[in-house]
Amino acid sequence: MAFKTAHGLVRTGKKVFVHEDLNLKALSKRNKAKLDEDGKFLPNGQSAKSGLNKSWNDAAFGQFFLTLEYIAAKAGARVIAVNPAYTSQLLAYRDEIVFTDCDMRSYWDAKLSLNVDRDINAGINIKRVGLGLFPTIKRRKGNSVVGDSTTIPVLSLSENIYHF
Repeated sequence: MAFKTAHGLVRTGKKVFVHEDLNLKALSKRNKAKLDEDGKFLPNGQSAKSGLNKSWNDAAFGQFFLTLEYIAAKAGARVIAVNPAYTSQLLAYRDEIVFTDCDMRSYWDAKLSLNVDRDINAGINIKRVGLGLFPTIKRRKGNSVVGDSTTIPVLSLSENIYHF
């Protein structure tokens, strides 16, 4: 299935493919045990996490990215793995940190009357990192601050790049 999907992506004609450089080992680790004051174990969500771990392993993302890299190289395309730091927190079109809470799945921009989905926004930012257009982010006393910014209209990003 990895070869079929990779071939399908390369057939889109894109020349650059950008993806998050996932830490797959950390994604499939067990949750740490939680103890109360008496030394009894508390629920830590491990039973739900074990099903997710199996799904991560079944999906074989690491193998898929290697396969995509191989097929893309044969077609003259390039695959770039990027560090996803801050990509899900920063508003792509205004370089402003908005998604501070992981439970916040969308953001309503009253100024532009626009509803921004967190995952789509993060995908755009992953693309920006791959193009070298993502701003520098500095952490000061727990708060993130946007440094050098090269905000450009999102629609003007190269259409020859596929991000996922």
